[in-house]
Amino acid sequence: MSVELPKTEQRRKARSTVVPGGTDDLFDGPNSDVLRERLDAGLAAVETRLRDEVQYADEIADVTARYLLNAGGKRLRPMLTVLASQFGDTPGSDEVITAAAAVELTHLASLYHDDVMDEAELRRGVAAAHLQWGNSIAILAGDLLFARSSLLFSELGLRAVRLQATIFERLVLGQMRETTGPAADVDRIDHYVGVLADKTGSLISAAAQFGAIVSGAPESVVSALAEYGERVGVAFQLADDVIDLQQNPDATGKLAGTDLRAGVETLPVLLLERQAATDEASRDLLERIRSRVAGVNEQPEETRASEEEISGIIRELREHRVTQLTVDEAQNWVTLAVEALRPVKAGPAKNALERFAAEVVSRDR
Repeated sequence: MSVELPKTEQRRKARSTVVPGGTDDLFDGPNSDVLRERLDAGLAAVETRLRDEVQYADEIADVTARYLLNAGGKRLRPMLTVLASQFGDTPGSDEVITAAAAVELTHLASLYHDDVMDEAELRRGVAAAHLQWGNSIAILAGDLLFARSSLLFSELGLRAVRLQATIFERLVLGQMRETTGPAADVDRIDHYVGVLADKTGSLISAAAQFGAIVSGAPESVVSALAEYGERVGVAFQLADDVIDLQQNPDATGKLAGTDLRAGVETLPVLLLERQAATDEASRDLLERIRSRVAGVNEQPEETRASEEEISGIIRELREHRVTQLTVDEAQNWVTLAVEALRPVKAGPAKNALERFAAEVVSRDR
């Protein structure tokens, strides 16, 4: 039986809550109506700001910089920024919208660079930018967005600029660590989770921090949201490891096992490697993943595995207990994220953060 991510009790028509306007699942009860309206209004303002900011007189700059913005996306990070601002004195202010837009531009910029380094073919259901315009233009488009995000952060003061610089450094270090792999004396799973914390957790953490900081929230709340965001980010990526194995290209925009095909060993494979030391069936599956699936597009056509064989191997991994263990680990990080919110005042905004964390793992795309 295939392992699926657990669903929240009140999923509404299988709609993800981490998309603009899709906030219903974050709220429960009439006391949340005002918060829902604030969040939806804030996200609409962020979307307008993003489209206003990503405009360039040069045609190629304009087209390439807008490419992934126009492709859509979850807007998870701006949502967190607007939501975190509810703990301050000026929720949803112009400064909050600026911070939310700047965080999303940073995220978009990193996607251009990631896709070049990973040689990815698809992003958000469209061809990766480097396949459209080449590596150099894709990298430069990412640089443009990093530059524009820096301009926005500069409007928010020195603390914001310093936080952005710290996060940018972690994004780069995470990518470097992923590229070089773990040292011989470092546990591969610990290294992998550390990469997730740097590449994803750091920016989600920053998104929450910026919302609290620019709205004037207490420092205890800023610190709590920093921990919360990083843990949610790790949970998000571990959930992605499971989603990557699912046969749902219409939802994900990718083939099942995209990471495996590219030779990326995600948590299910790393857990399988541990089990392979004492279990022959796990050892056999691991060998077939590495020899028949990993880097399949680089293999000679005459010796390349058929799509039927590849899909079968991916299905075996999906049905192996290591995939359920990955789901469990993602849920564990959600629990840790919610625990980080203990210093935060109870109310609709805190409830929404707790539901947000659960929904990040429960999403199906």
